[in-house]
Amino acid sequence: MRPQGTSADLEARRRRAVKLLGEGWLVKDVAEAVGASRQSVSKWKQLAGSRGESAKTLAAKPQHVPECRLSKPQQAKLKRQLRAGPRRAGFQTDLWTLPRVAELVEREFGVSYHPSHLGRLLHDLGFSCQKPKRRSKEQDPAAVKAWREEEWPAIKKGRTRAS
Repeated sequence: MRPQGTSADLEARRRRAVKLLGEGWLVKDVAEAVGASRQSVSKWKQLAGSRGESAKTLAAKPQHVPECRLSKPQQAKLKRQLRAGPRRAGFQTDLWTLPRVAELVEREFGVSYHPSHLGRLLHDLGFSCQKPKRRSKEQDPAAVKAWREEEWPAIKKGRTRAS
């Protein structure tokens, strides 16, 4: 797991560790001082070699974060289309699924996404995973309440022992 901090902060930490090693500090003391593991400090010492803290191998390595393949205007348009609903986008039911969103993105913008990767994009757009309630539209709440209070207790009687 990548430690907290910018690439420049992490580089400065590596260079400080190698400098302290050059001053004669022990690896375990340097690790404690810079907030790293002993293994990391040993690796940095090996990478620096005879060049010390000026070694290029200690340079910052920016984290690879791929950019979204949809531009900001395309993301805004996708957000509007998702809010309008699946039926307006040409689907049979009122349920968005990741495969449907992937199909919409490819159809509208010509960008292909694997459905399982769309979750992060949708989260960035402010959407979250929702499951529809498993309840009939025609259900009568008063009838359900009456059934639970009157009929269910009679059905739910405790088990009787077999003689």
